[in-house]
Amino acid sequence: MLFWLKEEMAPQEFTRRLATVITHVDEIMQQEIRPLVAVDIIEQLHRQFAILSGGRGKDGAPIITFPEFVGFKHIPEEDFLNVMTYLTSVPSVEAASIGFVIIIDRRRDKWSSVKASLTRIAVAFPGNLQLIFILRPSRFIQRTFTDIGIKYYRDEFKMKVPIVMLNSVSDLHGYIDKSQLTEDLGGTLEYRHSQWINHRTAIENFALALKTTAQMLRTFGDCLATTELPRSVPSTEDLLMSHTKQRDKMQDELKLLGKQGATLLSCIREPATKSPTSKLNLNELDNVATMKRLLVQLDETEKAFSQFWSEHHLKLNQCLQLQHFEQNFCEVKLALGNLLAEQAECTDIGDSVTRVEQLLKEHKKLEGEGQEPLEKAQLLAVIGDQLIQNHHYAVDSIRPRCAELRHLCDDFINENKKKCDILEKSLELHRQLDKVSQWCEAGIYLLASQAVDKCHSREGVDIALNDIETFLGTVKEYQLPSPKEFYNQFELMLTLDVKVKAQKVLQKLSDVQEIFHKRQMSLMKLAARQTRPVQPVAPHPESSPKWVSPKISQPSTLAPCQKTLEEPYVETDLNSLEKEDDETKFEVKNEEIPESSHDGENPEPEQLEGSKNLSPSRRIIRDLLETEETYIKEIKNIIDGYILPMDFIWLKHLIPDVLQNNKDFLFGNIRELYEFHNRIFLKELEKCTENPELLARCFLKRKEDLQMYFKYHKNLPRARAIWQECQDCTYFGVCQRQLGHSLPLFKYLRGPSQRLIKYQMLLKGLLDFESPADLEVDPGELEGCSAKNGPKRMKDSAFSAELQQALAMMEDLIKSCELAVDLAAVTGCPDDIRKLGKVLMYGSFNVWAVHKDRYKMKDLIRFKPSQRQIYLFERGIVFCKIRMEPSDQGLSPHYIFKKSLKLMSLSIHQLGRGSSRKFEIANQNGLEKYILQAASKEIRDCWFSEISKLLMEQQNNTKDVYEDEDNGRQISSKSLGTFPFGRQL
Repeated sequence: MLFWLKEEMAPQEFTRRLATVITHVDEIMQQEIRPLVAVDIIEQLHRQFAILSGGRGKDGAPIITFPEFVGFKHIPEEDFLNVMTYLTSVPSVEAASIGFVIIIDRRRDKWSSVKASLTRIAVAFPGNLQLIFILRPSRFIQRTFTDIGIKYYRDEFKMKVPIVMLNSVSDLHGYIDKSQLTEDLGGTLEYRHSQWINHRTAIENFALALKTTAQMLRTFGDCLATTELPRSVPSTEDLLMSHTKQRDKMQDELKLLGKQGATLLSCIREPATKSPTSKLNLNELDNVATMKRLLVQLDETEKAFSQFWSEHHLKLNQCLQLQHFEQNFCEVKLALGNLLAEQAECTDIGDSVTRVEQLLKEHKKLEGEGQEPLEKAQLLAVIGDQLIQNHHYAVDSIRPRCAELRHLCDDFINENKKKCDILEKSLELHRQLDKVSQWCEAGIYLLASQAVDKCHSREGVDIALNDIETFLGTVKEYQLPSPKEFYNQFELMLTLDVKVKAQKVLQKLSDVQEIFHKRQMSLMKLAARQTRPVQPVAPHPESSPKWVSPKISQPSTLAPCQKTLEEPYVETDLNSLEKEDDETKFEVKNEEIPESSHDGENPEPEQLEGSKNLSPSRRIIRDLLETEETYIKEIKNIIDGYILPMDFIWLKHLIPDVLQNNKDFLFGNIRELYEFHNRIFLKELEKCTENPELLARCFLKRKEDLQMYFKYHKNLPRARAIWQECQDCTYFGVCQRQLGHSLPLFKYLRGPSQRLIKYQMLLKGLLDFESPADLEVDPGELEGCSAKNGPKRMKDSAFSAELQQALAMMEDLIKSCELAVDLAAVTGCPDDIRKLGKVLMYGSFNVWAVHKDRYKMKDLIRFKPSQRQIYLFERGIVFCKIRMEPSDQGLSPHYIFKKSLKLMSLSIHQLGRGSSRKFEIANQNGLEKYILQAASKEIRDCWFSEISKLLMEQQNNTKDVYEDEDNGRQISSKSLGTFPFGRQL
């Protein structure tokens, strides 16, 4: 609240300081005494019938001189009064208070002029007079008349000051020093009337400008102070921008005014700066003092405005900060509130291991979704604390919101942890229950698998008892809890359904243990009596597990059974047991068939049958989706198996420095490819399963995103160089073995190239079918009137057109990527080469460079041509030097960028006879020419025709080309980032 009071007081203080400046300016220029300025009486001042030369009397009294002026008596009274009023107001108040000394020079005039001067001075002089000197007329008669007239009319003049009559200027020098008199009075004081007028006019104009600027600033300050603060972020930003522009304008005016003042001050001081012996007269010194005082007021104005703007700008910024804070607070609060509500709805703790694991995944996903708003909330709370520390005016509003944000964050984190603990406890519970069920099923299978005929002998009985004791010994290995321990551990989270399930499982455990106890008792009795043993019978076949365990004593071979044994012990005959054993083995054999088929990537009969029923378009899309998922998994394996382990500390010693320093170049933007395909492209392709006609649009929609492949392929040559240098390092071998890859890493890094070709093949295959709905529509529906068939044909035609566009786009992308690999090998290629458009043609030429000022065409045969690789772009030609360098495949070409020429500045010409393979390109001024020799006449004709066509198009569309270049775009529909690979000739 105090801050707001201070802010409300700031405009008033600013207005008071500016009013003080205006008052001081008036005092300096004595505007309250003399409202006149030099511009108002400029004509009267130029007549020079009275001047203020800057001289001073012995006591410092200012001297006003009335030079000889023929028409003095004809000067209007008002003009005389204005000039006198202005001249008497120019000296300082201290000097004017001493009184003025008036010198009337009438040496060449008459007594009547002297009389007229004294009369006007006596009547209209506005200042204090100290002394009047009169240089009487030099002619005898007029001098006599003057002496007599002075004596006769002295009382009529009513002068209260002495009037001294002088015969010559030498007499005047006895009263006033020569240095204070102008040259026409025999003195040495330099005085230029026009310069004096100019200085006075400039000073007064500067003072007026300063006063006007101060008034404008005061008005501007009042406007800012009365502006109501907006309540939205855009409005506040607009207001802040508007006020800032106005402030900058005012600041520029103040700076300009300061420069003008400094220039004027230097002009006044100029006589003293030009010559060390020159000194400023008192009049000029007064002007310097006046300018200094005005500049001080200008500085005070700037300081006051700067301080006021600083406070106002802070006020607007804090208002904008508060609005951003409030807006972000509402967004974050809503997001966290929704997440907390979603958490509260998730009350299910699962009824099986699979269900709990699914719930844990959903919980982790929800927790991941909450990380962004959680981080935003925590960051917003920190921002709020910073605003409070910076003494924001809305501290009382910000502080409770920060506390609410932290409370929401704590609630979200605690609820997450609580839910996670409950689900993990539930997972442990169901695993315990499954473990008990598995143990019980394995025990039942053991009892059922004991052959009855083997129990007729003592040896068979001992083996059976030994198997039972061994199995009962696995209780510790399975860590089966007692019912009491189980309930004590999980009692707090047992729902009604889970409690019923737990009771059944624990009851089953008790029953199985009892069965084992009874079997042990029976076998012991058999061993003791040595009589025919009781024939035990296996349980019902439905309770038998569908797999064979060779040794029941190995818990690792036990698998969970899909059904619960309701009758723990059933007796039957030996034939039933043997029959059940045969059925079990058959079931095991049947279950192994799909698994092996899957491993061999052979589809199941149902899948094969379903595939036959699919339309061709759907089969292609299914193939696209399956290969897309495989492609994403391969990229994920590269990231998880090669990139991420590079940060493992225990593998650092296996990674050479070259690989560690260049790992980003080895893998390029493969992470970007993975994120795009996994998060975006795959999901959009899945939508095409039921609507195949959306496939082409899917590719066209992601045209810009697919340009990331150009970036990947541009880096590929550098990645290959790094791989060739580091391929034998131990790290790659470890990662390859860990992933189980049969091929080295770089083979997999070629996957994105192969993926683009796969897209091309699938689109071509789909284009062979004119409509995606050919096999999806009942043939009977196709029979009918043409009115029904018309829309379908239009739909098919539109789909085919879109497919052709998508295929053309993919082919251009493949060519672009191939060119990216090629241009990556060009050393020194500038980054702005993209401005030349797409590549149309490229090839190798013999080139002669001819400069008109240096060589003649007939001298061409003296020079050996240079072999150059030339690329023809839409708007230019690039020359590259060819250099053969050794590689693994022998000598391979490498290119060095030499020169690029814009087509708009070129002309093309054919050469005469004997030059069937040559043509000439030259600058429009003709000073620089290039003779290009192709490998054949056909290549020459093709290049000549293409360049001529481009030149003609550019001449017809020069204006459009310039506009597109200024806006950073191309005329073609292809983006500048795409370099479709041209024809090689």
